[in-house]
Parts: sequence; structure tokens; C-alpha cells
Amino acid sequence: MSSWPECAKVAFIGSHGIRKTTAVHAFANTMQRAGRSVEHGREVIRDNPLGINESASGEAQLWVIMSQIRQEIRLSRNAEVLVLDRGVMDNFAYYLRASGGEDPFDVGPLVAKWSKTYDMVVRLRPDIELREDGVRSTSDDFRDEIEAILDAELPGLVAERRLVEYDASSIGDSFDWWPLAERLADLMEQPLFADGVPRRKARRTLKPKPEIPQLEMEM
Repeated sequence: MSSWPECAKVAFIGSHGIRKTTAVHAFANTMQRAGRSVEHGREVIRDNPLGINESASGEAQLWVIMSQIRQEIRLSRNAEVLVLDRGVMDNFAYYLRASGGEDPFDVGPLVAKWSKTYDMVVRLRPDIELREDGVRSTSDDFRDEIEAILDAELPGLVAERRLVEYDASSIGDSFDWWPLAERLADLMEQPLFADGVPRRKARRTLKPKPEIPQLEMEM
């Protein structure tokens, strides 16, 4: 069995309410089916003690960026593939928005440097409605602001060959994650399957319906 010599980091990014968490779990499961060891990095904003959403301060979003990096350092030692619910790039967008477009703590150079540590970045586009989850904002204007900042900042942070984009509406139970897994393996210049033997995707087999005996009717 061949192990990847270094951990591959994959970040699913974008604004909030765009099925990132669903995508993260599905892609992680796909890599596990290929026989690769996988770690999952959760969205750290939910642990932020300083506030989130529109009212978050620059300090609050700085806490998020630092916590994101710390989590990635810790988890990347444990597996061949680290699949992340956010990266520094989209957290940086929230930071800039909270700081009025300024960079008061001069974290831009750190974000630029750290952005190069991701082997693949998957951006989900917000073509679905926001839903109340008890945590994140349901303001369309707020989400649009974050997306606009990402549009401006992302080209300078992530090389085109490492960036993949999907509409959030396409992420569902029937989404095929194998092409993305193959793309990651190509970027890492490593075989996708741990045993070196490609396996077909499992197909659901439907059990035949039991035959219902026909009753003869007396005339």
C-alpha cells in the first residue's frame, strides 16, 4: 500500500450558507473510499468568543484567521488528506469587511504566504437562498459583500491551476466527487487509490419486488 509522502490540504471556501460543510464531508468520504487517511477541519468561527456575523470586529476575525492556521498545523500531521471547512482566504475576506477594507494588523502578507500551502481550493458560489441555522447571518447584503471581497482578493492568493469552482446548488446527494479526487491526486503527483488499483463506484442495487400471487376468480 502506497502512502502519500506529505499531507494534501484541500480548503472549501466561500461565504456562509452555501453547503460547504456538506461538501467537506462528502469529499472526505470519497478520499476515504480511495483508501486514503483523512482528517476534517471544522469551521472555527463557531468557537469565536468575540462575536460573529455583521457585528464582528477586526479583532474577532483576526482570532478566526489565527485559529484556522493553528488548526491546520495540528491536523495536517495526522493524515494524507486534510479537508477543511474554510481556509485563510475566505476568513481574510470577513476580516477585511469587519475592518472597513483596511488591514489594521497587517495580516495580508501572512495570508498570502499561507494561501500557498493549500494544494487545492474549492470555491462554492452562492446561488442558493440563505436559511436560518441559529448561528450565521441571513442577510443577503452581508453575504454579497463577502463574495465581492473574495472576487477581488482570491486571484492574488490562489493560482488558477489549484482553484476549482462549483455552484452551491449543484452540491447534493447525487454529486460525483471522484473527478475532484482525481484532480487532487494529479496535483499531488500521487496515485489516487492506496492499493494502486482503481475501483468502480459502488452502485445501488434494487431488490426485486416479490411476486404477488394471482387469485383465481370463480365465475
